[in-house]
Amino acid sequence: MITEQQRRFKTCYIISTHCLFILILMKKLASILLAFTALNANSQNEYESVLLQIEANNTTLAVLREQAEAQKISNRIGLSPSDPEVEFSHIWENPYSRIDISVRQTFDFPTVYKHRSKIAELQNENTELPYKAERINTLLFAKQICIELIYYNALAKEYAMRLQNAELIAKAYKTNLAKGETNILERNKAQLNLISVQAEVAQIEAERTALLAELKRLNGGKEIAFNAESYPANAFPSNFEEWYAAAENKNPALQYVRKQIELDKQQIKLSHAMSLPKFSVGYMSENIADEPSHGITLGLSIPLWENKNRIKEAKAQARVAELELKDGKTQFYNRLRRNYFKTVALQEIIQKLRRSLTENSNEPLLKKALDAGEISLLNYLLEIEYYYDAMNKALEAERDFELMAMEFAFF
Repeated sequence: MITEQQRRFKTCYIISTHCLFILILMKKLASILLAFTALNANSQNEYESVLLQIEANNTTLAVLREQAEAQKISNRIGLSPSDPEVEFSHIWENPYSRIDISVRQTFDFPTVYKHRSKIAELQNENTELPYKAERINTLLFAKQICIELIYYNALAKEYAMRLQNAELIAKAYKTNLAKGETNILERNKAQLNLISVQAEVAQIEAERTALLAELKRLNGGKEIAFNAESYPANAFPSNFEEWYAAAENKNPALQYVRKQIELDKQQIKLSHAMSLPKFSVGYMSENIADEPSHGITLGLSIPLWENKNRIKEAKAQARVAELELKDGKTQFYNRLRRNYFKTVALQEIIQKLRRSLTENSNEPLLKKALDAGEISLLNYLLEIEYYYDAMNKALEAERDFELMAMEFAFF
């Protein structure tokens, strides 16, 4: 006979077991989903992981971040009213002594504080822009190294096959020479071809090592691996004018000049406000022969000469900033427009090269002809060089396209 308490305990146990099972299942599903998302993100962009690490570990960017924070604090200095003044004097006069106490606080015209606060806000916004500009430059340089690494990784893969082919040929001609089926001249050609390919492989590996060392430097001295052999899909804009309309507003250099124009305009308003009178309010007391007297004091300071030419200076600075913005826009537009159409032309060259390599490759046919003795080794090497040259040009063109197109992905 099961009691009510036992039935409740059994019910709770079943519910708890089911809940635990559901939690474990949800955790596993979440892990699978997270792994799939990470895999998908990794497949979308081979550069992202490297760039995120460098952004976090780069020592130059860390210094600029700290400098920006320190400058923000500096920009807030001077926004409060000036310090109060306190005076105390004790004068001995026969037959009495005199004690004077004075407290005074000076204020600028109220709009001065408003304009100073606005200027500080604009300065703080501009303080971020040098860091943003350096961040873009650093990440562009890092991405450039990644592109070069992909090129050399692909080249290393290509030369690994060429080396294997050269080794097989050299080995075959060495064996044939021993059998008397070829002469020393052919054997030497095969050996020289092998040595040439080995030298190319060594040079490629040296370039890869140097590029990985540069990535390590950018990553704050921490090792970083990058073994990709192909470029991720590139979101190259199809319409330059539409792309540029959005890119212009993201350029840190142009943003800096725009903010500087706002700063100069605000400085003009501040200069006008500082031409208005200053006020002072205070308290004063006199004590002579134990007969105290006290009261308040009011003061007015009229700036007749102190702010002379400040408004003219601010207006001149504003005009200079506007001209700098106009020049910056012109230079930015023309440079990117020139690079855009060069990149489009390069994209067309790549498509032609790849199509030609696919449709006109004689590599397997030449190897069969060489093995069958239908062509000499010299003819084989001369003919295969056409294919190798076209492949090298295709890899170089793809690298150059990525190097030119990468800027369009950052703005």
